[in-house]
Amino acid sequence: MLPLEGVRVVDLTRFLAGPYCTMELGDHGADVIKIEPLEGDHTRRQTLRPDLVGNSYFFAAANRSKRSVTLDFTMEDGKEVVRRLARTADIVIENFRPGVMERLGLGARGLRAENPRLIYCGVTGFGQTGPYAGRPGFDQVGQGMSGFMSITGQEPTGPTRAGIALADLTCAMTACRGVLYALLARARTGRGQEVYVSIVDSMVALLTWSAGMYFETGTPPGVAGNNHPLSSPFGVYQAKDKPFNLCSGHEAMWRRLCEAIGRPELADDPRFSTVRDRVANRGALNPILNEALRARTAADWIAYLNERGVACGPIYSLDEVFADPQIRHERMLVELPHPVHGTVKMLGLPIKMSETPGEIRRVPPLLGEHTDEVLREAGYSTAEIARLREAGVVGAPPPQRAPGNAQSG
Repeated sequence: MLPLEGVRVVDLTRFLAGPYCTMELGDHGADVIKIEPLEGDHTRRQTLRPDLVGNSYFFAAANRSKRSVTLDFTMEDGKEVVRRLARTADIVIENFRPGVMERLGLGARGLRAENPRLIYCGVTGFGQTGPYAGRPGFDQVGQGMSGFMSITGQEPTGPTRAGIALADLTCAMTACRGVLYALLARARTGRGQEVYVSIVDSMVALLTWSAGMYFETGTPPGVAGNNHPLSSPFGVYQAKDKPFNLCSGHEAMWRRLCEAIGRPELADDPRFSTVRDRVANRGALNPILNEALRARTAADWIAYLNERGVACGPIYSLDEVFADPQIRHERMLVELPHPVHGTVKMLGLPIKMSETPGEIRRVPPLLGEHTDEVLREAGYSTAEIARLREAGVVGAPPPQRAPGNAQSG
């Protein structure tokens, strides 16, 4: 039995921050009903391949383990479908701007009045209230406003965004935690509650020791580059052929590193005798280390240093990531049959559970694939579904397809 088996989620989210949250719930057993507009989630069309418009990898990356229903819930009949689904749901998640759902008559207060056990989660850019609440929020805005970009990058380039949608994904995982906390609370109280998270708040919460440096000194830290601001040697170093990551995390590891590179005297050099000294004198230390490390290839050093208990690792491109034997052993690349992609590649589950492991129970759905199925479960007759389709409340179902195989986590 999966951890969230029996939990039903009405997913009114789109783009990334909301869908990634509901995908994780689905991977761990929840029945996630993804409500899409008749034209589909916007991300279905975000692709560089014309043959995948409508079923892009962008969409696939955050929408597996779900059922797709097409619905225009700006129409009165569409609103009633959402209300009917919410009456028996455990969770409703949406990521519209504050006030949108209330104006549609689908806000937390109304839905929870009909279902007091309902957990209502709202995901926004800036929060439900406050001077910026009505602003549109996207990943890069969150990365910048949170301060994250100010400590990321190199001196020549200045502030730099992360190479992934870090703010959206962090917000998604924050929302997932909030929903799970609310489920635990409901198990004790019998009542649901409202859970609100924002992209900016989620990113600010990641600042941890960077914020601590500012609180401690009163001076905002600048871009960190590839060096750890509180530890050294800890960063990117140059081997004979290419750079690699080297992280000397404590004094014993520092001494092991000095021995391994054939420079044991560095451990007692007064410039480098403590971590504070090594941070202060990084400009002198790093050239010495790079000169020694150029004696071997990165692969040689990574094997040699790890054998001696010195943390280090490669800097992979994505093709190297998914060819790595450890990544494959951990099943972080999953391939499943799909009617459009042929075989769809997806990321595996990062959480490994001994008793109730999650699984990819459904490949990303075709647009509206489960509309009739879900409406019948909600009590709509065949004639009523036909009427809704004729009125443009729901879209036409896609062609039938053969089911894909699930993959455990």
